[in-house]
Amino acid sequence: FHCYTAKYALCQCLRLVKGLRKKCLPPILHVSRLNSSTSSSPVPRITTHYTVYPRDKDPRWEGISMERFADEADVIIVGAGPAGLSAAIHLKQLASEQGKELRVCVVEKASQIGAHTLSGACLEPKSLQELFPDWKERGAPLHTPVTEDKFGILTEKYRIPVPLLPGLPMRNHGNYIVRLGHLVRWLGEQAEQLGVELYPGYAASEVLFHEDGSVKGIATNDVGIAKDGSPKEVFERGMELHAKITIFSEGCHGHLAKQLYKKFNLREKCEPQTYAIGLKELWIVDEKKWKPGKIEHTVGWPLDRHSYGGSFVYHLNEGEPLVAIGFVVGLDYQNPYLSPFREFQRWKHHPAIAPTLEGGHRIAYGARALNEGGFQSIPRLTFPGGLLIGCSPGFMNVPKIKGTHTAIKSGMLAAETIFQKITDENFHSETAGVHLPEYEENLQNSWIWKELYAVRNIRPSCHTALGVYGGMIYTGIFYWIFRGKEPWTLKHKGLDAHQLKPAKDCTPIEYPKPDGKISFDLLSSVALSGTNHEHDQPAHLTLMDDSVPVNKNLSIYDGPEQRFCPAGVYEFVPVETGDGQKLQINAQNCVHCKTCDIKDPSQNINWVVPEGGGGPAYNGM
Repeated sequence: FHCYTAKYALCQCLRLVKGLRKKCLPPILHVSRLNSSTSSSPVPRITTHYTVYPRDKDPRWEGISMERFADEADVIIVGAGPAGLSAAIHLKQLASEQGKELRVCVVEKASQIGAHTLSGACLEPKSLQELFPDWKERGAPLHTPVTEDKFGILTEKYRIPVPLLPGLPMRNHGNYIVRLGHLVRWLGEQAEQLGVELYPGYAASEVLFHEDGSVKGIATNDVGIAKDGSPKEVFERGMELHAKITIFSEGCHGHLAKQLYKKFNLREKCEPQTYAIGLKELWIVDEKKWKPGKIEHTVGWPLDRHSYGGSFVYHLNEGEPLVAIGFVVGLDYQNPYLSPFREFQRWKHHPAIAPTLEGGHRIAYGARALNEGGFQSIPRLTFPGGLLIGCSPGFMNVPKIKGTHTAIKSGMLAAETIFQKITDENFHSETAGVHLPEYEENLQNSWIWKELYAVRNIRPSCHTALGVYGGMIYTGIFYWIFRGKEPWTLKHKGLDAHQLKPAKDCTPIEYPKPDGKISFDLLSSVALSGTNHEHDQPAHLTLMDDSVPVNKNLSIYDGPEQRFCPAGVYEFVPVETGDGQKLQINAQNCVHCKTCDIKDPSQNINWVVPEGGGGPAYNGM
């Protein structure tokens, strides 16, 4: 990195001496127009990102050097979450055991390891036990064993208890309530001690390919680009990282994984992935109401039976009366007026929930999308030069509401497969990037596959006329009795983006105003996430067509992006002339949840990485 900086400085000097830098020209106008029924004037330009408007066609970029410094490692890992760090750690463990030299590099878009991590989280520790049998002695931050486990159905005023029988997936005996960001940070410390190279603040923005089409590595994103898409004086090209194999562990709905699905047709033989949005808050509560180790989950109110979702309340033992609460909404919901954030705020006022929070104060807020497709939606996991692990392909056990244990195990299996191949002196790859189909075979022979197969029908069973309650009945009969051995596999409904009904066919939802004590407004909530981006950069929420938000989303669905976003990124505001509305993107608010990319009914939003280090600054979420 130091060599690259010096090289960049030299290039800057040469450009100044030769007078190659051009003065910034006015931004190029987008020539798309609104349909004739609304206006004949040009659509206001929203998107300026180079992924939509290539720089080679922009005269403001003439004479700007696009040369990138390149470095090489044995394995590159994109994303420092539980899966990516576990893969890195296990690779180094295997290398140490066999006296091999292996260079492993991990790039992470967050400014610090764990700063973008958000989960409930209740951890099943068996894969951590496999990775570090001495995790307790090493000081892993698992401080809260589950001591009490409850489940209930909420009506508007009451809570109906539901027994958690032994063998049901929601039962949490032997698990730990954790702050996953702290666990990820601890994993990062273990990785560094083993010699893994960690690069937080470097967002992987591009997949690189060899001439034979196999993956060569990744490039980090460019920095120093102005909001209008022009180069700043401090523009600096990203760098390239090449490797024998690249592991993609970006988490749910990864930016690069989306490209790989298309490039290698990885979803050819699986169903579309389905998702939910999870919203979470941390509270300091009255000590008299604090019961360390207590877990409670609910379904039902305020959602109707056809909107999948539920809540959690976890009492942590972290030296202060800390409670984690959260609300999950399946993104296959149909009513465009539904706001997951406001449903969460309304839920907190339920008579079974509010007493825990009364007299307390909220200290953190965040949101993240999560995979819900399960077994049916797992894509092909390997391709020449790379493979997918963790929540990137979607190994979450939905009825358990857990994916960390499967993510860690998938990273370990990837590490074992990679290490065996690239250290085999007799191994020869047919492509420049190593192809490892054995990883998928190893995963299918592991407990991950058996676990996901057993619960494969629980989430899609919620699509009957009984909705969520039909899923509960199915779980109680078929899963509890047959343990997933029924000879059929149910299907999902399709892409979440295609499930919204037109606004004219739905009833608007009237949400109560927040009281500022238990429920809160959106912007004060986002402030607690610590989210920050360099303001003068192109919005990383890009639109393939700037006219679609008004022409289609607003006119047909009443602008659902202003409700499904949990951070107030999208707003419809009056046009300056007073004639109609336009979409305003407040990209600096983005908490990187990816919900917009998933739920946009037009599939016109493409989430790309902002400048490295931007985004939320979660502390143990």
